[in-house]
Amino acid sequence: MHANRDPYYWAAWLTLLTAAAFISRSYIPIDETRYLSVAWEMWQRGDFLVPFKNGEPYSHKPPLLFWLIHAGWALTGVNDGWPRLISPLLAFVSLFLVRRVARELWPDDPESARLAPWILLGSLLWSLYSQTLMFDLLMAFCTLLGILGLVQAARNRPFGWGLFALSIGLGVLAKGPVILLHLLPAALLAPWWHGQHAYAWRRWYARLALAVLGGAALALLWAIPASMRGGEEYRHAIFWGQTAHRMVQSFAHQRPFWWYLPLLPLLLFPWFLWPALWRGMKNLARTQDSGLRLALAWMLPAFLAFSMISGKQVHYLLPEFPAFALMAANLLAHQEKPSRPWLPALLLALLGVLTLWPPHHFAAVSGNVLNQVPAWGGVAFLLLAGWTGLQKARPSRLVPRLAVTAVLTMAGIHLLVVRPISAAYDVRPMAAAIAQAQAQGLSVAHWGKYHAQFQFAGRLSHPLLELTAKPALNAWLLAHPDGVVVMYFSNEMDLTPLQPRFVQAFRSRNAALLDGSVAKAALERSQMDGESGDEQ
Repeated sequence: MHANRDPYYWAAWLTLLTAAAFISRSYIPIDETRYLSVAWEMWQRGDFLVPFKNGEPYSHKPPLLFWLIHAGWALTGVNDGWPRLISPLLAFVSLFLVRRVARELWPDDPESARLAPWILLGSLLWSLYSQTLMFDLLMAFCTLLGILGLVQAARNRPFGWGLFALSIGLGVLAKGPVILLHLLPAALLAPWWHGQHAYAWRRWYARLALAVLGGAALALLWAIPASMRGGEEYRHAIFWGQTAHRMVQSFAHQRPFWWYLPLLPLLLFPWFLWPALWRGMKNLARTQDSGLRLALAWMLPAFLAFSMISGKQVHYLLPEFPAFALMAANLLAHQEKPSRPWLPALLLALLGVLTLWPPHHFAAVSGNVLNQVPAWGGVAFLLLAGWTGLQKARPSRLVPRLAVTAVLTMAGIHLLVVRPISAAYDVRPMAAAIAQAQAQGLSVAHWGKYHAQFQFAGRLSHPLLELTAKPALNAWLLAHPDGVVVMYFSNEMDLTPLQPRFVQAFRSRNAALLDGSVAKAALERSQMDGESGDEQ
């Protein structure tokens, strides 16, 4: 592939992946539907300072992602499609950014700059989250922007520190102070990776401190007026309570420090399984290359920090994926020994076998949902595995082909696995039934913790009352005898005697919209004391 045409190929493969995701599913509860509903409530209120969820100020996330949603709606009107394009567009722009960073780090090595975007595009976790409405692709974009500014500052380029400060401000507005965990280690370790021992490091750290303060000031331009608008509780939450609460929650999640390690071959598929990459890593610990050292200073401290914190999610690591792409690109760029990616091909073949067999094996566990996965899809994965395993060339020639393999794998997972089970994750039918009930003037309550999963999908104009205890439910039913309640039941329970207004599969259970006159009986029958729609 010609390097000048690479962006067209990136766009084509990302478009294919995005189309597969659009075809396969709607917004998935709990996270995507919640964030979309927060943006919807802000839009309804005409209040773009304070996020709201189900009628209450929402302090768990800053507003940048919601503002991006609003920007598209301002141009096209409120619609389902635009929010789903935000992450693919961020992923696409990030490919240009990682190429730019590579060119800054290795100005005499165009091959590393050519390969880095392909490695990022073809990393399985990156391709997965390039299709989700979440905050982590936005955080990765802000981190890349900050690293570019840091490298330019190290080269005494104009506006390098300004770009670094901007990235901190945007990162705080995207997901909070965690942006510092992604950016500060590389900035603090600059004497190790920069390579110029005579550099004026006191001036460096002084400018770093000013850039951090500048980024904080940018975030405060939102936080101060938002705290005044949102009230005392919201002000406490965004300035202190949220961070403290998340620390407590994080340490309450019992995941061991090594939890990420066995997942790396999958998260970094196909690169982590490629022997050519491991050959290039042999002398990594002794490297004097400033670009490789920067990638390590960016990647390893964040990985260790997230490993030490017991609350772990795979997408927390996405801002470090560009660092891995830069490192891998440089290690693979100039290897002359031909390579065959037999181990990634073997894992693909295993996926093909699993697609042929376990849908029926796991039927009892999954409530027969996986029976809908077409077994013939395994043949497609096996053919892709065969094509991948037959490739043999210099690593620099194989990188784009392996990236295409990863994109096709993720597109296949969307079409063959996600699409058949997507009905159980599509909240639109229940949301429409709730909207119809509200249009009839009926009050609607939700039994159990409510994550606003129905607000945007139903374009609801009123919040749902959240009921989490039987006395509260009984009191509400007395006050609203004609009201209706959203409740959740085991999919093995026969709901016919309850005569629900509407029933749909919801994740591993059934969601039902019940008249108040039978909701209490349903609660007693199902013994759902405190049960909710949240399965996290």
